[in-house]
Amino acid sequence: MKKLNILVLGSGGREHTFCWKLAQSQMVSEIFVAPGNAGTAAMATNLDVGVNDFDAIKDAVIQNNIEFVVVGPEDPLVNGIHDFFLDDTQLKNIPVIGPQKLGATLEGSKEFAKAFMSRHNIPTAQYGSFTAKTLQEGYAFLDQMKAPYVLKADGLAAGKGVLIINDLGIAKKELSNMLLEQKFGEASSKVVIEEFLSGIELSCFVLTDGNDYVTLPMAKDYKRIGEGDTGLNTGGMGAISPVPFADEKFYYAIQEKIVKPTMEGLKKDNIPYVGFVFIGLIRVGNDPFVIEYNVRMGDPETQVVLPRIKNDLAALLYATANQKLAEVDLVHDDQSATTVVAVSGGYPEAYQKGKKIDGLSSKAESTVFHAGTILDQGNVLTNGGRVLAVTSLGADHTKALQKSYETLQDISFEGMYYRKDIGFDL
Repeated sequence: MKKLNILVLGSGGREHTFCWKLAQSQMVSEIFVAPGNAGTAAMATNLDVGVNDFDAIKDAVIQNNIEFVVVGPEDPLVNGIHDFFLDDTQLKNIPVIGPQKLGATLEGSKEFAKAFMSRHNIPTAQYGSFTAKTLQEGYAFLDQMKAPYVLKADGLAAGKGVLIINDLGIAKKELSNMLLEQKFGEASSKVVIEEFLSGIELSCFVLTDGNDYVTLPMAKDYKRIGEGDTGLNTGGMGAISPVPFADEKFYYAIQEKIVKPTMEGLKKDNIPYVGFVFIGLIRVGNDPFVIEYNVRMGDPETQVVLPRIKNDLAALLYATANQKLAEVDLVHDDQSATTVVAVSGGYPEAYQKGKKIDGLSSKAESTVFHAGTILDQGNVLTNGGRVLAVTSLGADHTKALQKSYETLQDISFEGMYYRKDIGFDL
């Protein structure tokens, strides 16, 4: 088979992991990343192109004879990058892994996702949806709810648009701030209020070609900045896979109650979908409920999911693009994978960039995936809040974590911080 030139869109740890896995494939000729980071530069060609600059992406695709595109982040999918390719005579035959705009609305609008779950009887928290015009109705809805109150900006807010509040008065004030003062900008012009579900969270990942699907290894991530899951929400401070409490019985419940109805629901609603579905779940008692859908792989979950897939990733994605997933036998590594994220001091609030990172060349038993990094005159500098994710494999998650923590001891940059308790609740 002819070898492919592949373009990966994005610049984070997820995209570095995609490149790392694709670089192991016999099907790949060259890998390009737009815009990429210092980690991707070691195995791919970084292109100075933004993920939402569709015209520049088109030029890059034509100039570099790119034959296959993998979309990492949600923004370009919600903005319709896949549709842009389908509508362009020069691009329409190039496969894109990631749903079209309609499918991407599952992540782009919380209300759309909730209505989808309601239609297809997929277990999720009770909810109501409100705008500035229906603020009073929102207040009345809150009056009927029990604390804590969950308020979610309907649109994309980079993982920050969710508030969990214990006091009714404060909840009403924040609802008003979101709807009238645009606390999260355009994303909160509509707000979904949900009942609070108490339990332990995990993530399920599905890859679908529109007809068939495979379920990838499950993972659990740790979103809060502080140890013991305290403090502000982040993009993710670490992850583990498999999830020890997701035993066979629980896995079966996820498949029957959530994965199958989701996949059938996409077909029933005529939503074309080729790509990843990330289902954020919570276990309440012994039952799974959906918290949210995302239309791409998670970050940092990708850094523990892909290392556990033994299949050739390019072959897997090629089969997806060509509606041949039914022919694929997905093989998982039995080992546990863990990743621990090192972040800039001050993150998720104000932080500095441009700090030199030392100790990356250590030959430890871990893979260091770059997230917010940049190359500058041969030095690797910090260039974001989440800087690195250190992934390790081991017989169980405690052994894998030990390796990640040992590797992190060799790495340093000014203000570096990481959680030392990933997996504490397992």
